[in-house]
Amino acid sequence: MKQHPTVLCCILLAGTVAAPLCASAADLRTENVVYVMLDGFRHQELFSGAEEPLIQGEGGNLELARMRFWRATPEARREALMPFFWKVVAKEGQVFGDQDHGSIAQVANPHKFSYPGYSETLCGVADPGVDSNKKIHNKNLNVLEWLHGQKPYAGRVAAFGAWDLFPYILNQPRSGMVVNAGYTPFTEGKVTPTIATINRLKDEMTRYWKGEPFDALPYETAMEYLKTRKPRVLFLSLGETDEWAHDNRYDLYLESARLADGYIETLWNTLQSMSKYRGKTTLMLSTDHGRGLGPDGWQGHGRDLPNSENVWMAFMGPDTPALGVRADTGRVTAGQMAATLAAFLGKDYLSAVPEAAPPVAGVIAGKN
Repeated sequence: MKQHPTVLCCILLAGTVAAPLCASAADLRTENVVYVMLDGFRHQELFSGAEEPLIQGEGGNLELARMRFWRATPEARREALMPFFWKVVAKEGQVFGDQDHGSIAQVANPHKFSYPGYSETLCGVADPGVDSNKKIHNKNLNVLEWLHGQKPYAGRVAAFGAWDLFPYILNQPRSGMVVNAGYTPFTEGKVTPTIATINRLKDEMTRYWKGEPFDALPYETAMEYLKTRKPRVLFLSLGETDEWAHDNRYDLYLESARLADGYIETLWNTLQSMSKYRGKTTLMLSTDHGRGLGPDGWQGHGRDLPNSENVWMAFMGPDTPALGVRADTGRVTAGQMAATLAAFLGKDYLSAVPEAAPPVAGVIAGKN
């Protein structure tokens, strides 16, 4: 997520580039969107599981990691690492970024670290002026804020994240929407007993990383908000994959990816158990940047580290054809996620931000 000092040195049909701006809301079954991002989680592990040079090297308790995540084939390894993703999402939805099969997903911003990556993804614009991880309020409009400003979604859009920069990335003072991140207690509306417990844990737990708790806290906050407030659009960013990578803990990088997969499974099953969401909700998944290569490069990311631009994205829901892992496709970029999210709700984000990247083609059935 953060660009450490030592690091400074959602889907389309094959061959397509851009979709029509949006489908009519009357033609869509999607009424709600849940978008989860895994910070700095590489496409290599997503599509091939644990990487042999890394799991055989140094970087934590790799003996245990090999027992848990090493298998004979890439297909078996990736399923051991992220079983819900591969047993459900990849079969019932669409996945992009498998470079071994001609699918390229990348960030378009030149910086290749978190603030620029999240800004590009959520605003739809790879603004070269967004070039640091400083706590500066983003001047760019983001799709969550834009939806929040419209009558059907006012007060029904919420964002939760591990990293404490999300109120700045999403410009919470300007947008006025719910944004809770880092160790900040959640005090929006009625504080339920569950939220009170989470708030207490934020204060009592060891702060291993500055400004970022373990993923369980933002995840459980988001889940409680989902159950009690029932938003139309919910955004959640999980940060441990990036933090453990920066710490050269390949074992815990893998473990946190496995935990994230379990979180997403529970989230999806919860959505399917609620009449408001069952059969009416699209799930979007992606990351904010890639990482370097090999034992000496995987820990970092940035302008000067090759592969940092390569990402992945996935979509599953009632309007997305179950085409699985896409192959031989045109290049898609992280910036297309903003307009794609809006398009699932029958909204044309480019009407507000004409310079934004267009929706990804083929995500919505019947829309090329």
